[in-house]
Amino acid sequence: MPLDFPVPAPARSTPGDWPELRADAWRDTRDTLHMWTQVVGKVRLARAPHLNHWWQVPLYVTARGLTTSPMPDGGRTFQIDFDFLDHRLRIATSDGATRELELGPRSVGRFYREVMAALRTLGIDVRIYTLPQEVPDPIPFERDEVHGAYDAAAASRFWQVLVQGVRVLEEFRSEFLGKASPVHFFWGSFDLAYTRFSGRPAPEHPGAPGVADFVTREAYSHEVHSVGFWPGGPPGTEALFYAYAYPEPAGFSSARVAPDAAGWSTDLKEFVLPYESVRRAASPDDVVLEFGRSTYDAAATLGRWDRAALERGTGRPRTPGPGR
Repeated sequence: MPLDFPVPAPARSTPGDWPELRADAWRDTRDTLHMWTQVVGKVRLARAPHLNHWWQVPLYVTARGLTTSPMPDGGRTFQIDFDFLDHRLRIATSDGATRELELGPRSVGRFYREVMAALRTLGIDVRIYTLPQEVPDPIPFERDEVHGAYDAAAASRFWQVLVQGVRVLEEFRSEFLGKASPVHFFWGSFDLAYTRFSGRPAPEHPGAPGVADFVTREAYSHEVHSVGFWPGGPPGTEALFYAYAYPEPAGFSSARVAPDAAGWSTDLKEFVLPYESVRRAASPDDVVLEFGRSTYDAAATLGRWDRAALERGTGRPRTPGPGR
């Protein structure tokens, strides 16, 4: 008798669930928070065992903020959490010890010193490389007195967007049987990302600004389609969803993708969908899913992926066959 797993249709969000996130309204807070997440992320980088494609380094979205998830410290573990509801940074160990810092206006230099001091009081001796990654004109954490703004309401709005993004990208992830990444938050590029793999090796990556070549070559060792959310960066850039393929198959940049608000960015060399068009849509979830599915369709079709072996219906278990 075939197994029958009823899969209910997922509940959909409303436009009111997606907060406004205008770049100019929180630029200083965003830049400070970017550096704070790099401080915490580099602790994870220093302690977590290496995984393929650097999957040991991202942060993960929680019901209250962002977390490192547990990291080893001898016979115990510890984790560091950003709480964007109570606006606290919490460090907790598996033997019950905790330390907390208030999230409020303070320089990156002070934040770095306070985090490292809190770790030492918990008996955690960790050293990190203090030069920020993937940013122009980086300032070592201990010397950064430039970035120090923290608007609590803006930080909470940003986290709420990540909550919505993860929720929808997890649904998109459920449609794929092949190798795929978690939906995770990269503190270097300060973006949410989910990646699918064709299963085939990729040509050596040419490298990217602000990142060591060995990092990008590990990250892009195999063919991928990635989709994610970026909150904007330099002046004039607003929050957006993005999608790209590596290596980029012939014809990919001119492929027709959905929805109508999406298009190819010659500057970023990827498809983009403005966040503002998502939050104003009648069904934001469906708009993001349409974007992910259509860009994946272009990448997989033009790249000649083995789609029959890699795909399934949303959230439905696939009955194992011979060799599975």
